[in-house]
Amino acid sequence: MSVRMHPPVLDVEPAWDIAKIFPAQGTWAEEDYLLLPGSRLVEYSHGIVEVLSMPSPAHQFIVLLLYRLLYRHVQLTRAGFVLTAPTRVQLWAGKYREPDLLFMFQRNRRRIHPQYWEGADLVMEVVSRDDPLRDLETKRREYAQAGIAEYWLVNPLDETITVFTLPEDASVYAIHGVYDRSSTAESALLPGFTVDVDACFAEGEQ
Repeated sequence: MSVRMHPPVLDVEPAWDIAKIFPAQGTWAEEDYLLLPGSRLVEYSHGIVEVLSMPSPAHQFIVLLLYRLLYRHVQLTRAGFVLTAPTRVQLWAGKYREPDLLFMFQRNRRRIHPQYWEGADLVMEVVSRDDPLRDLETKRREYAQAGIAEYWLVNPLDETITVFTLPEDASVYAIHGVYDRSSTAESALLPGFTVDVDACFAEGEQ
């Protein structure tokens, strides 16, 4: 009878010394942040980096549906450029976010740099279950402060899409519309761009 041997259980620790290669929290420069590999969601705020949780499959299904819809509209209208995360967006000096979905008008293409976008004209966030307030409050405030004209808040927790628009010379968003599963969300910035809310959240239920 053969005896199956199991590998020994080693008492190992993470490679903590690797962390010493990077700056301490609070001392990161923008240049340090921009040199990080782009395969993880990492945001930057005034010397501090934040590694975000891996999004769930349901979250990603919704994001990809929204991308397909927005990309198709932008291609037909030749309005500009659409990307998904991970893409770094500089909100202001020392502040970077990575929205789930972002759009820039063709006329603003000079703000698209090799390592990051300098702001955006429209961003979308699918609310994360691990920290809903980050999307519901913090990013809403920051995107308005950065002058991003339209913010779509796609919330699987209450199954609504809220479209926020930025009035001229304002730093706080106004609500363009709150849409539930019986309705169709529409953009103020991109005439003709709409999303069937029920189909959007059904995508995340696969």
